[in-house]
Amino acid sequence: MVQDALARTRAYGRGESTASEEIAKRLRAVKAATAAATPAGAAAARSAAQASAVAHMGAHALGAAAYAVKAVSLAHPDEDAVGAEIRWQTDQLTDAQRAALRRLPLLGTDRSGPLGTGLLSKGILGSTIRDIQARIT
Repeated sequence: MVQDALARTRAYGRGESTASEEIAKRLRAVKAATAAATPAGAAAARSAAQASAVAHMGAHALGAAAYAVKAVSLAHPDEDAVGAEIRWQTDQLTDAQRAALRRLPLLGTDRSGPLGTGLLSKGILGSTIRDIQARIT
């Protein structure tokens, strides 16, 4: 699924698909989340869905990161898994990636899109995105 998301993102960048086509394809990963056997598996599938949506909207990169952290937290509830995962994710970023993420609106300040006041702004998803945005400034 991740390889599919990367291939589609590259194809989108080459102009081989449209935003509406990518949104429709993203639903494949969303369906996988509903079929997951565990909450951690569902969060991992949602992370992949968000990653595949980066093709049409870069802000989904933070959604992918947040769902990955949620999956880790569900799989390892008794450890400092959340902090460790966020540190690991932000340590992997290149300067160019940090610069691109800094161009996104802060979570909850934009009325539309994935960084608006919806699902990604609440709970562990919201706290993860806020933490990542604070770390990259």
